[in-house]
Parts: sequence; C-alpha cells; structure tokens
Amino acid sequence: MDLLRHPDLVDRLAAAYALGTLRGGARRRFEALARQHPSIRVAALAWQERFAALTELQPNEAPSPNVWKRIENLLPTLSGFAGSKEHPVLERLRRRLGWWRGTALAGLATAAAVAVVSVNLGRRVQERDAELAQATQQGQQLARENTQLAAQLQAQPQIQYVAVLADDKSTAQVLVTFDPRHNRLTLKHVGSVHVGADRSLQLWALPPGGAPRSLGVLGEEPVVRLTAAENQVREVPALAISLEPRGGAPVGSGPTGPVLFKGPLLQTPV
Repeated sequence: MDLLRHPDLVDRLAAAYALGTLRGGARRRFEALARQHPSIRVAALAWQERFAALTELQPNEAPSPNVWKRIENLLPTLSGFAGSKEHPVLERLRRRLGWWRGTALAGLATAAAVAVVSVNLGRRVQERDAELAQATQQGQQLARENTQLAAQLQAQPQIQYVAVLADDKSTAQVLVTFDPRHNRLTLKHVGSVHVGADRSLQLWALPPGGAPRSLGVLGEEPVVRLTAAENQVREVPALAISLEPRGGAPVGSGPTGPVLFKGPLLQTPV
C-alpha cells in the first residue's frame, strides 16, 4: 500500500510513533519510511512537539509528608546509620518513588495525548461527513437539473417537414410544420382568411399519383394543431387547403369545394 496516498493513516501512525504505542516491526517500518519521505518525517516531529508541550503544562507533584513518615517507620535502623553514603534500602525506595512519579506523569501525558488524538479524529470524521453530505446534496441537485433539462429537450418540437401554402396569387397564407417526435402538424395563418359560419377549412395531403387524403379539419384559431403519423406525410410532395361545408367533406370523397391554398412539403430540419 502506498502510504503517501492516505494522509489520515500517516497522521495516525505518526501520533502512535510519537506516543510510543507503535512498536516492533511497525515502528521500524515507519522509521524507514520517515527517512525516505520528508512529509512522514514532518508528521512525526509535529506529533512529538504536541506531546512535549503537554508535559510542560503539568504542575510539579511533591509526595505527601505521610509518605516519608511511613518510610521512616519502616526503617528504624536508619537513625543510627553513620556515614556519608545513603543507606541502600533508602536509595532503592527513592528510586522506586521516582519511578512511580515518572510513571504517573507519563500516564497522564498518555491519557491527554489519546484525548487530543480522539478529538482530532472525531473532528475530521465530522468534517468528512459534512463534505459527503454536501457532495450528495449537490449530486442530487445536479440529477434533478439533468432530469428537467432532458424533459425540456424532449418537449421541444423536432421540425422536419415545412410547407408554405399560398393562394393563386402566390401570396403566402398558411405556414405548416410537422414534428415527427410528437406526431403533430402545426398550421399558422400568416394571411387574412375569412371563412363563413357555415364553412370549414380542410387540410389535404396530395400524394403522387393518388387521390388527396384528408389530414383534418381546421378550427378558427390562428394556430391549429392536428395529430398525424409520419407515414401520412413522409412521401407527400404537397399539401392543400380547401373550403368545405361546416365540419369538412364527407369521409372518402376528397375535396368538394375550391382549393384555396397549396404548396410543396419540404423535408428539412428547422
């Protein structure tokens, strides 16, 4: 494993190394890596400085007077001891007392260091959780935006057929577009057309070599939308609009009134 790719693990190992809890082969491997990589060495030195500062904050602990009193009671023969050299038993007791004092201080420093490490690790976990929650929220927002964009694109018409229907004077009167994605014919009046109350306009497809096929009766709105399949207009070279009785020509009869407008149907994207 490439330790440099895991800064959190490097930080934890550096803390354990400085604290003295990293031992044996793991400690030797860490020392070897520290000699090779300055970043690991800096992490270990930083933790050593932190732990060293903890001991400076501890007050000096003096033994209780009762301790010395108990020692004197246990060594009644020391009162008659003469000489410049301290009694060996008393010397051993003093060393043990110093050892216990150092052990207590080291234990206190260890507990404080563990507390510091725990707080730092807890803070980092909270920060990572917050970052993960924020990233998740951003991802969900992006997914919603993508869904909305896809819906908008799907709703956009895909115009592939266009026709401009003109009168016998070549004046444009109706613009026709066909959207095969939504199977929709859209007719927009661009000229002035007056139709009596007892009349209707009807749209026809003019296939080559065949009878006209009705594509629908137009309403009175400026923009009319009719439903049609692509195969109804794919191979149709022209469209026409005739004036018919109210409701349109009888089914299957073809145009019964005059053809007012006509024009070629072009297959071209707009």
